[in-house]
Formats: sequence, structure tokens, C-alpha cells
Amino acid sequence: MPGLLGIADLDRTEIEAILARAKDFQPLQNQSFKRLDVLRGKLMVNLFFEASTRTRISFEIAAKRLGADAVQISAAGSSVSKGESLVDTLNTLGAMRPDAIVMRHAASGAPHFLARHLPIPIINAGDGTHEHPTQALLDARTILDRVGTLEGLRVAIIGDIAHSRVARSNILLLSKFGAEIVLCGPAPLCPPTMAKIAGGVSIAHDIREAIRDVDVIMMLRVQLERQNERPFPAGEYFRFYGLRLDHIALAKPDVIVMHPGPINRGRELTSEVADSQRSVILNQVENGIAVRMAVLERIIGE
Repeated sequence: MPGLLGIADLDRTEIEAILARAKDFQPLQNQSFKRLDVLRGKLMVNLFFEASTRTRISFEIAAKRLGADAVQISAAGSSVSKGESLVDTLNTLGAMRPDAIVMRHAASGAPHFLARHLPIPIINAGDGTHEHPTQALLDARTILDRVGTLEGLRVAIIGDIAHSRVARSNILLLSKFGAEIVLCGPAPLCPPTMAKIAGGVSIAHDIREAIRDVDVIMMLRVQLERQNERPFPAGEYFRFYGLRLDHIALAKPDVIVMHPGPINRGRELTSEVADSQRSVILNQVENGIAVRMAVLERIIGE
């Protein structure tokens, strides 16, 4: 596996193999000092041009639990802040000869640019509004843990669909397993073009219609930093698209509620929903480490 730029590049068999291996690593999540030697002597560079907490730290923990060394580089603390071009930064990194580079960038396609210019495996940790493949993989692992299957699910993805790389990667992954996906949000944030990403995708602008009889509710953050439009007032947005306990009753009895984080309580969902038995938000965070261990092992393991 030369790298991981997007879910679109993976076939169903590869996805299933990563998810199965991630399950093997799950027991390590509760063993703080357990360290394997699978990647001993390997070096992973975290290159983050955008702020991140969960993704950056979970990649670092994943690398260290496999025995690899991890180096953190953020744009604010690198030569990029001094005016160095992306090409020069990449050449500098290449000269350091890491075994993999994990990259997050505000520009869609930035990891693909990196992959074309360096003979080093690149792992996309989020590029603009394009993809966030490891988030979709950890979401799939979480769904498997709670629902038991990815086959033929009905999934509602609600919120800022237009600017969400998480939504795009999840649509691509779940559609490979025959999911029926309903996208829901205000018209400017849920354009018809998003339904064309894969088969089995439809759009609804009424949250109650979207949630009815679903197996999975996936809430998204409103990404104000990527919007050029005037933002919706928080109260108005929550009134129409915030998830409340009374909405849950419309879904299937064993529905799960997901959110990639960071969550904004009172804007995207209530605290009662976030902290309920139906919520798997913390499970997603936990699975981030196991899934990223599986990805790193697959890409840079011997």
C-alpha cells in the first residue's frame, strides 16, 4: 500500500482488511504502556498546516504504540511561517527520509501534490473540503462495533455537507457497502452536487424526514472557517438542524449518533444527545488510534 490519499482509491477488500486489523489493535487502547515493535526504527512525520487535536495526537500515539518514532511539524512553527514554499518544505522533508508523512492541509489535493513529488508514502489527514480517509475508516469501525455490519445501512449525514471532507469520505466508503445515504442541511450547505458523489445518495432539507428509520445519524460541524457566505445564526441553525432527543425516536430503536468532533453543544446537537446511550462519539475517538495503527502498519510495516 503506497499511501492513503482517499477512500476513493481503496476497494472494498482493502477497507475490510484495514478494519479487521484495527479490531486486533482495539484491546491496546486500554493498555497505556503497551508498545509493539512492529515499526521499530521507522520514522513518521506529522505535517499539519491546519489546527488539529484528535487526528494529530491519535496518529502520534498510533505510531509510538507500534514502536515507531513520530515527529510533529506545524505550519506555525515551521519555515512555512517564514515564507518557505510548499515545494521547498517537501524537499526538505524528503531529505530527512521519513518512512511516511501524515499531512493535513487547507487546500484540496495538497497530499496528492506531495505524493507526486516525493517517493515517500503520504497519508491524507484531511485536505480542504476533499477527503479525510482515516476518519471514514474509524467511523466504519465504530459502526461495525455497535451495529455489527456495514451492509445496506440507512445513514443520515446532517449539517454542513458542502464543506465537509468527512462527509465525502464517508459517502464514498459506505456506498461501497450498499448503504442508503440521506444528506441533510440548509440548501446552501447541502447542494444537489453532493448527491452525485456515489450511488444511493439522496438529499433532504427536513431533519425529521432525513432521520426517519435510519441506523446511523452522523452529525457534522458547521465549518465557519471554510464558508464565504454569511453564517446562519446559531439559534436559527439549531432550531432547524440541531439534533434533539425527540428526533431520536424517529430513527430505528438501536440507532447510533456520531460526530467527528469537535462538537458544538447547543448548535449541532444537545448535551442530552451527546451524552446519551445512543452516542458513540467517544468510541470514535478511541477507534481513531486502532484504525491509524492498522493504516500505519499496512503502509510502512515490513
